[in-house]
Amino acid sequence: MLSQLHIRNFAIVDRLDLDFNADLSVLTGETGTGKSILIDALGLVLGDRADSDMVRHGAARAEICATFELHDATQAAAWLHTNELDDDSHKGECQLRRTITKEGRSKAYINGRPTTVQIIRELGEQLVDIHGQHEHQSLVKRDEQRRLLDHYAHHKPLTNEVATTFRLWQKISREFETLNEAARSRDQQMILLRHQTEELQTLNLTTRSLQKLEDEHKRLANAGQLINTYQSALTTLDDDDHAIAPKLQQISAQLQPLLDSDKQLTTVIEMINGAAIQIDEATHELRHQLESLELDPQRLSEVDQQLSDIHDTARKHRMRPKELPGHYQTLCDELASLDNADATLEQLEKEIEVKATQYQKLANKLRKGRRSAAKKLNKLVTENMHKLGMPGGEFEITVTPYDDDKFTVHGTEQIEFLVKTNPNQIAKALSKVASGGELSRISLAIQVITSQQGAIPTLIFDEVDVGIGGRVAEIVGQKLRELGTSRQVLCVTHLPQVAALGHHHLQVQKQHSAKQVETRVQVLNETARNEEIARMLGGIEITEQTRAHANEMIMKAQQQP
Repeated sequence: MLSQLHIRNFAIVDRLDLDFNADLSVLTGETGTGKSILIDALGLVLGDRADSDMVRHGAARAEICATFELHDATQAAAWLHTNELDDDSHKGECQLRRTITKEGRSKAYINGRPTTVQIIRELGEQLVDIHGQHEHQSLVKRDEQRRLLDHYAHHKPLTNEVATTFRLWQKISREFETLNEAARSRDQQMILLRHQTEELQTLNLTTRSLQKLEDEHKRLANAGQLINTYQSALTTLDDDDHAIAPKLQQISAQLQPLLDSDKQLTTVIEMINGAAIQIDEATHELRHQLESLELDPQRLSEVDQQLSDIHDTARKHRMRPKELPGHYQTLCDELASLDNADATLEQLEKEIEVKATQYQKLANKLRKGRRSAAKKLNKLVTENMHKLGMPGGEFEITVTPYDDDKFTVHGTEQIEFLVKTNPNQIAKALSKVASGGELSRISLAIQVITSQQGAIPTLIFDEVDVGIGGRVAEIVGQKLRELGTSRQVLCVTHLPQVAALGHHHLQVQKQHSAKQVETRVQVLNETARNEEIARMLGGIEITEQTRAHANEMIMKAQQQP
């Protein structure tokens, strides 16, 4: 269960530290005091999307920290152990923390260790179940109806498996269609590919051979100039009367006797000797290069033609010459793929059949589970509708296969919630029959029932009692109190009938100062609670009669479990 919540610089909250108890805790306060801000903060630490607007004006960052006791959350404790995120120093506890900077950057932590929002959300779903104040509005949507039925039936692992199998079947089916479509124009495409690959093959081209050919062309085209230059250089380097290497050797010999007088000449002599050796080697290499050069107009013409063919082909394929070798390999791969298309199509067809069989088996299991769960939920919701002021009402969930039994990511049937508000009516879609108040009561009935079925230790109801009042509001409060005997329940409410039934009462207040507005939360004692219930009962002035009524409601609630 949630034991502590610490909030810093979130929305209009400067600093807030709350301790929570088990059972049913109610949060009340005048409109605009920020009751739902607490739920928003808790939603953020459980993995909701962060926004820079959440940071209190003038603050650098917001921080929310929630501590949970795990004695009633064995599933979450096992998850923490499996993911190596449990905390040995605080056995039986778990701490979640989120920070948001004013620039919108967000960080998440589990037991002090950095993690991702996705991971913290995965854990949060096992610790807290939040029912929002607008859920009755989404109840008319088919997607939400399917989600509620599957949630009640604990179908999440099965629906995940159905979705995964569907996506694999869909992926393979698309591959098959793409390849099959290509196969229809395969013959023409193969003729074109063969022509293109043969044309490129005649060039016998690789990236290395292209570079080698270009280098050879430069040498042949400049052979005359190279020969003249090499000969001139050799004359300078190796002339009998003026050769450089012998002169350097002569200088070295002249300096050698002077070493006894100046030891620093050693380095100079070594450098001169090294230069003489390098000049000698350079002369030898230059002579070798000269001997390999010859004026060969015929070979130059051949290389010229080869390069011309390469550039023409590159222009035809709209690419640079150096890209031709890679393009040739791509064309060869395409040709091989088309050659193997029949075998690939046959293999894909088999895979489609296997995945379709797997999907159908899972979808049938899901349909059977949905129909079984629908019968149970129909009965329970109908019973609760009667208790919630709809004595002639009846709730019905239809599980109808698609006309063509088509595959979808959610199964092979559509789910629809139907209702009739009196015995003489035909059951119709919620949106066509139920009023806003009736939708609120039906939604609340479903939320309470699905919560009773789950194993999540903390349940939060954020103004889910909108649209009801009087005797029905008291029944709603009784159901939430009953739920609080086995689970921790937090309820944000504006109804005194619900607030009076809480085991614990927290009041949210807005305090004004010279500079800013802040939200404060106070745990009410008996006297303060009586005053708050009296305020909620209405009237500009709280009279002794109103206070007596409030006290009567609280005393009556305390007689219940």
